Amino acid sequence: MFKKQIQTDCTVRIDHTFENLGAHVELDGVEAGPGDEVLVHGAPPCPPYGQTSTTRCQATLVRAWWWERLWTRMTGDLEAMELLDVSFTDGPVRSSTR
Repeated sequence: MFKKQIQTDCTVRIDHTFENLGAHVELDGVEAGPGDEVLVHGAPPCPPYGQTSTTRCQATLVRAWWWERLWTRMTGDLEAMELLDVSFTDGPVRSSTR
């Protein structure tokens, strides 16, 4: 509601290639912490397949309250574990090459 908001410039890099698909935002002179939110104003559209774009934009960083930071630190590792895919086999893995 009354969270601290910081206006800053940023660089937005969007990758849309076979090797990479994603976006990365670098804030100028400000570091985002756990639980903080970043809103990019005027973000560019996704470039055509096979291309990468880099654009300068404005961004608003909304600082999290202290309890939001604590909660994010406590639960962040647990949520990251959901991304892991672990499997076990009965014996050694064998490849069939002929």
